[in-house]
Amino acid sequence: MRTVAVVTGSRADFGIYTPVLKAIDATPGLQQRIYACGAHFSADFGNTVDEIEAAGFKVAEKIETFVGTDGPREIVNSMALGLTGFAEAFSRNRPDMVLVLGDRYEMFAATVAALTSALPIAHIHGGELSEGAIDDALRHAITKMSHLHFVSTERHARRVVQLGEQPEQVHVTGAPGLDNVMDIDWPDISELEDTVGISLASQPILATFHPVTLEPQTAIAQVGEMLAALDDVQRPTVITYPNADAEGKNIIGEIDRFVKARPWAVALPNLGVRRYFGLMRIAFAMVGNSSSGIIEAASFGLPVINIGDRQRGRTHGENVIDVPPGRAEILGALERAADEAFRAKIAGMVNPYGDGKAGVRIAEILRNVDLVPGLLKKKFRDMDSTVQMMEIACG
Repeated sequence: MRTVAVVTGSRADFGIYTPVLKAIDATPGLQQRIYACGAHFSADFGNTVDEIEAAGFKVAEKIETFVGTDGPREIVNSMALGLTGFAEAFSRNRPDMVLVLGDRYEMFAATVAALTSALPIAHIHGGELSEGAIDDALRHAITKMSHLHFVSTERHARRVVQLGEQPEQVHVTGAPGLDNVMDIDWPDISELEDTVGISLASQPILATFHPVTLEPQTAIAQVGEMLAALDDVQRPTVITYPNADAEGKNIIGEIDRFVKARPWAVALPNLGVRRYFGLMRIAFAMVGNSSSGIIEAASFGLPVINIGDRQRGRTHGENVIDVPPGRAEILGALERAADEAFRAKIAGMVNPYGDGKAGVRIAEILRNVDLVPGLLKKKFRDMDSTVQMMEIACG
């Protein structure tokens, strides 16, 4: 039996992992052990460790990493605590492989601990870009420490190879989050209204705004522009809290003050995958800078107003309208999202992030990959020629 340690640090990555966890459980010869950390244990972010257990999964290791998000010092201290915690956990009960996802600082800490423990590391969602956040550098660093790569598109596969990784260890599986869209018992309007506590008779706006971590001290001003635009529209609005990043508490404070005075708006720490996608399915538009607007929203043909630079450079479909963080620009994008010609154009669009079958592909590769010592002793792949470099640059 091959044991895969699955590292999760927040509601967002757990939702993406869920299809992979189900596929691992259904694959002979594989078993998963969930290592939960980070904001999963924070009341401010909804104590989402409970969501893991409510979904029918057992948490094998609870690793304390969260010390707050007031600023860079707290983030660094969280990483330091995570390094120690994951090293101890891997020593107590050594898995055969470690599976990490994306670009969060908690994932970075777990990856460093696994690397120094000489454990094979598999990484989901490498090769992508989000140039407005520190996550971009963390993602590429995790790629370089990993031995097996599950990427969402061919373009992202080329980037991982460009980073020097061996092509045979790079697998285009698609984005696992899309698997959820294919396998949901959709909530009806009454259930969603009971959850959020406002009427959804008119199509709602779903909003999430995360700190742009490479633009420090701008969070309040930028989220203020988004909230001002929403105030002008006054459509039923559901706002979810940001990730546990520096300045995240500042954003939460602004959001809470906003919804307190507006009966048509509500803020929630966490909706869960089923209700979040259920709202996405009926929404008029998404507003903010969440990666879910870039990756999953295309499966619903949902207009997305992507604000600012947090997701800059990330592959997206025609449903995404990029705007700077200004009230007028956001309002203009919402007007475009309402245009019938625009909505007809994106209805039934093909999602560039895959076909919703990533979980099974990932589990099968995890079962069959040869875990010989050679997998750990990576060779750097140099570019063979100027032509090859040009092909990657133009891809």
